Amino acid sequence: MTTAPGPVPFDLETLGAGLVFAQSLPGLLRVLADERVAVVQAPPGTGKTTLVPPAAANLLALQAAPGAAASAGAPAPAGSRGAARAPLRVVVTQPRRVAARAAARRLASLDRPAGTGGRSGSGGTGRAAGVRAGHTVRGERTTSRETLVEFVTPGILVNRLLADPELAGTGAVILDEVHERDLESDLLFGMLGEVAQLRPDLLLVAMSATLDAARFADRLGEGTGRGAPVPVVDCPSALHPVDVSYRPHPGPRQYTRGVTREFLDHVARCAVEAHAAALAAEPGTDALVFVPGAREVTLTCERIAQLAPGTEVLPLHGQLTSAQQDRAVGGREPGGAPRIIVSTSLAESSLTVPGVRLVVDSGLAREPRRDTGRGMTGLVTATCAQSSAEQRAGRAGRLGPGTVVRCYDRSTLGAAPAHPTPAVQVADLTGAALVLACWGAPGGEGLVLPDPLPQDPLAEALATLRALDAIDDAGRATDHGRGLAAISAEPRLARALLDGTGLVGARAAAEVVALASSDVRPEGADLTGALSRLRSGGTGRGGGARDGSAARWAQDARRFEALASSAAGPGAGPGADTATGRDRSPGARVPGELAVGAVVGLAWPERLARRVSDPGTGRGAGAEVYLLASGTRAALPPGSALAGTEWLACAEVARAEGRAAAGTGAVIRAAAPVDGDLAQRLAGPLLAEERTAHWQDGRVVGRLRRGIGAITLSETPVTPDREQGRAAVVRVLRTEGLGPLGVSEAADTLRRRLGLVHRVLGEPWPDVSDAALAEDWEAWLAPEVERLAGGARTGSVHLAEALRRLLPWPDAVRFDELVPERLPVPSGRTAAVRYPAVGAGGEDGDAGAPVVAVKLQECFGLAETPRLVDGRVPVVFHLLSPAGRPLAVTGDLASFWSGPYAQVRAEMRGRYPKHPWPEDPWTAPATARTRNRG
Repeated sequence: MTTAPGPVPFDLETLGAGLVFAQSLPGLLRVLADERVAVVQAPPGTGKTTLVPPAAANLLALQAAPGAAASAGAPAPAGSRGAARAPLRVVVTQPRRVAARAAARRLASLDRPAGTGGRSGSGGTGRAAGVRAGHTVRGERTTSRETLVEFVTPGILVNRLLADPELAGTGAVILDEVHERDLESDLLFGMLGEVAQLRPDLLLVAMSATLDAARFADRLGEGTGRGAPVPVVDCPSALHPVDVSYRPHPGPRQYTRGVTREFLDHVARCAVEAHAAALAAEPGTDALVFVPGAREVTLTCERIAQLAPGTEVLPLHGQLTSAQQDRAVGGREPGGAPRIIVSTSLAESSLTVPGVRLVVDSGLAREPRRDTGRGMTGLVTATCAQSSAEQRAGRAGRLGPGTVVRCYDRSTLGAAPAHPTPAVQVADLTGAALVLACWGAPGGEGLVLPDPLPQDPLAEALATLRALDAIDDAGRATDHGRGLAAISAEPRLARALLDGTGLVGARAAAEVVALASSDVRPEGADLTGALSRLRSGGTGRGGGARDGSAARWAQDARRFEALASSAAGPGAGPGADTATGRDRSPGARVPGELAVGAVVGLAWPERLARRVSDPGTGRGAGAEVYLLASGTRAALPPGSALAGTEWLACAEVARAEGRAAAGTGAVIRAAAPVDGDLAQRLAGPLLAEERTAHWQDGRVVGRLRRGIGAITLSETPVTPDREQGRAAVVRVLRTEGLGPLGVSEAADTLRRRLGLVHRVLGEPWPDVSDAALAEDWEAWLAPEVERLAGGARTGSVHLAEALRRLLPWPDAVRFDELVPERLPVPSGRTAAVRYPAVGAGGEDGDAGAPVVAVKLQECFGLAETPRLVDGRVPVVFHLLSPAGRPLAVTGDLASFWSGPYAQVRAEMRGRYPKHPWPEDPWTAPATARTRNRG
């Protein structure tokens, strides 16, 4: 491979020796020289992370030299004017800190100083990290003035862009592992597209390890304003063949609380047995085991150490210290024992673990999930995506032929999703929404992201930011919001740090924020106890001394304390907003025992919670159940030291089932005590007084409610507000119909008559169904609603009079003719007509027909059945015995007299001898009397 002539800092031929991507490098350089932007598609292990950054640095150096840009066929950088200038830096993003550090160290080790011979990095000839290749991650930086390539995490670059949108001093940005779709990388994808439009000299590369590069090329072309996809540079696969076998566990992999110990034991046994076989075939083989989370890493490491005492077992996950992570991803010491590295998905694609020729895969991953009903985001254990399984397997084939053992069956892999769900679809968008507001693209407006932001979670995030005073009504960032964005923490925690300083002091606020943003899981959800253990060095459960939690927490606490002190500024009071000069903290300092809860409550006021259950009673007997201000119910884990605490400020509430959730569907994972007064101080806009009106016992009742969100503090009776009372009446009308308003017999009959006429004749006769009456209440019930809204009881309302307002004029003059209340019968009397209920049909039986119930003797001689509504609806007769019991139901009297009457007569004449039962009902006089009285 050759490079363009000129003063270039990196020897690409030496760096690329043995790396497959070296074949694709000339094509990439040509594309970047011509187009300035490209998408690289290269499988893991091809060397793209090692070669593309120094190649970009060389191109920048060529273009910075006098006349070199023209000779190389590349456009001169903006502002260069043909004169030599200081070399611009190449910034490379890596989704994980351990990957950023590892990539920087590798490039530094391969970069030989001028005049040294031999292979780069051999014999200790590589440069020290931080000279020409360095890294910057949270709390750690190894760079210098000579650094040409800097590896950073996406969050670091986001903060730089907000502070300096032009990225002065940066000549190229490379987004590595964009296929992993973490939230900050997605934001950078869109933000850098706009930067590229403003800076034509900027080199921009997006690198993906999967086959979705064409999609990224389309979106990046749109984002950079090109109107066409940007060029894609492909690279052939570097993987050697791997032998894949399946060894499923006969029992379940998971249960309601996580991964089963039996399954982890199975994974450990598979790893030990497969590693022993691999060592016999190829001495020096290391193994890489994938499990879903840090807890599973620890348990699996412990079990492997028991099964294979001569093997070095190393954990690898995000909660470890930098030194522990670097030990796992570094090569084996000369003469060292064979290694088994147990990792989370951290090792899937963004870093290379040397020496690995065996992969053992549990097939599980920890993924974020959003519970929109409860407004919670948490991690769940799920089957990993097919693309993740393939990337894990590929780790075994980077150095040579390898072996993969999958601890599940083929059908499980076939049923898995093709790709992991992008974080933007399931993550809390509050931080992302604040970044976009500060960038000048509220809600992502005008920004071309890999996927648009989902609207419901985005709306929730914007509401949160407004509550934090981080954005205005138009979605633009406020000065306070920009201050929050400057702190490398989630906006809620940034707010808790700044405003909490005035309540508990900078040091205490920083310690709590560091704890809340860490991976420490407090025992029994007790954050105060966890903080005490961390302060004492992290001994005991929940402290985390063995995995470095205490050291990381102390480092983060110092960093947050410095940020809090810097934000306060000289002469600013505690809790002061540097942008406005006003004190933002909610009042005077709080007692030390409530300090943790105070800071947590500032971050998540909607998670202030009050105890609502009595132990030993009701559902979830013996459980501690709390009502959160958000309306969610959640339980403390059994045995928590917080049991019995009346008020809590919750930092984490997760979905859960079983005994731990006490039937609520959620469990409190991290919380600290507060008291009622402090809860009200922390609640902010959630603390409110509200006048309500609701229907109770036949009248509108007014209440004055004071509460924190869904938590009621007090409730007193008041005169109902007229508008709210009216709404309460209408609400009852819409949900329960006329019943609660007290329907008299006259009103019910009138409504039934109206219903039949409307059903048969339609307009202009009104629809009197529940839905129609509720919808059109102002046309007929307005005076009565007003009386009820003021507190009057239903007894003062006459619905019959109100319903008569619906009669259409002039058609109403025929109403009694169409549907009379009573019908004359041959006996000379009249019988009441019972009309069908509103909505009843007349197809089956007499369910939808008017009914006349009358004694049989009163209908002698009545041959033709009466018909109503202009003769369209026949009346159904319920013919009764002298005692008023039904004898026959008929809608055809003529047929009844000619047939069934004879049988009725035979059965009844002996039972009722005093009443007439003539053989000929056609000519017998109708009567309501007995034979003697007649």
